[in-house]
Amino acid sequence: MTFLVMAPGVEIITLTRDRNLTRKEEVDYLNANGYFADFTKLKYSYNVGIWGTSICGGELLDPTQGLPEEAYLKHVTAQAPEQLLKIEFEKGEIVGVNGEKFDDRIKAIQKIEEIGASYAIGRDANVGDTIIGIKGRVGFEAAAPKLIIEAHRLLEKSTLSKWQQYWKDQVANWYGMFLHESQYLEPVMPDIEAMLTSSQRNVTGTAILKLRPYGFETVGIDSANDLTKSKLGEYGETQTGWTADEAKGFIKVSSTPLRVYYGIHKDEKR
Repeated sequence: MTFLVMAPGVEIITLTRDRNLTRKEEVDYLNANGYFADFTKLKYSYNVGIWGTSICGGELLDPTQGLPEEAYLKHVTAQAPEQLLKIEFEKGEIVGVNGEKFDDRIKAIQKIEEIGASYAIGRDANVGDTIIGIKGRVGFEAAAPKLIIEAHRLLEKSTLSKWQQYWKDQVANWYGMFLHESQYLEPVMPDIEAMLTSSQRNVTGTAILKLRPYGFETVGIDSANDLTKSKLGEYGETQTGWTADEAKGFIKVSSTPLRVYYGIHKDEKR
């Protein structure tokens, strides 16, 4: 779509789409032209990129099955049974991995992928909706995205306000859908990007994860912008920002709409 809009005079060649080729037809074509190899894994198709590897075909065509071990390209090679991974963010962007600084975000992602892939982290399958309306099932192995997204989310929970988190998630969902449906050139996209960029102004700090074979868990965060470090009180502990009587008043005022409703509908139960 982007080429059609931005370079309308360019011929677009898409053999697989235009000829509707099957995997068997592709293998037969290669064999007929003198190219022989181990095509065992051609029951799957792989798309390898910076943001992980997608896997299509094979067992995924049966919704009751998952991918076998041999379908994945990366396997457990880590020597330690567990490892801490510390990802440092500045205004929402990665600037450090385990104490190593990065100016190049791509290299930072590749470093996280290297560490996470050694534990075979990031394996999963996704069922998504296409723009034409059919659903597709795709397997993937994406250690870096799984770790980065969870680390970033963990840091956001402590540094964003309640409504920043809410609206950022709503807008991000729309942005992701538009991007997936080739709407990157839609004029609303830079508007959404401006909001997302603004939301990250205080997302600075380090998220700490614990890695193990095939999985990980969140440990915590270290940030000067951590909103849980409030002088007004600590959740589940003591508070200094209000009195007991003020809390009672707050509860009474907040309950007013419900007290009005159930005062009139006395027989309605929940």
